[in-house]
Amino acid sequence: MKYLIVGLGNIGPEYADTRHNIGFMVLDEMAKQENVKFYNMRLAYYTEVNYKSRTLYLIKPTTYMNLSGKALNHWMKELKIPVENVLVIVDDIALPLGTLRLKPKGSAAGHNGLKHIEATLGNNEYARLRFGVSDNYPKGRQVDYVLSGFDDDEKPELPALIDRSIEIIKSFATIGTELTMTKYNRL
Repeated sequence: MKYLIVGLGNIGPEYADTRHNIGFMVLDEMAKQENVKFYNMRLAYYTEVNYKSRTLYLIKPTTYMNLSGKALNHWMKELKIPVENVLVIVDDIALPLGTLRLKPKGSAAGHNGLKHIEATLGNNEYARLRFGVSDNYPKGRQVDYVLSGFDDDEKPELPALIDRSIEIIKSFATIGTELTMTKYNRL
């Protein structure tokens, strides 16, 4: 069984460790834990993780956030992975920090990365792991907020949340979306 795990973010040192790059941060930690390295391939940084006789293809699109669908679509076709085996990890300002929500499908909720994926695929029938980054910003300052780093009082929470995200990814690939939602969404 093959799975495509897509961490959303923006390339470049100026975006590293920002709220918008939590998808990259989760996959970076997963690669570190699995002792694999990312390689700069077509439209994405790419690596593979084997887990319980499944292959998880991890990609971090190099297209910038608002063109994420281009990378996802390329790798789905290249690796022949059906949409039901795709999981997108994305920041979500509608959820407080500390909240992780797996969804089998859904709206882009104003997120440019998800909007582009939806437009490219022609549907929203792909699973996504929404990583709450909170919404502590003044009206009209959303872009500055998601492109800023986590606050000092938030940083200590990140390692455990990233580890739980990795557990959710592995669970998604072994027991599926519904059972994983039952297990983790109540936390």
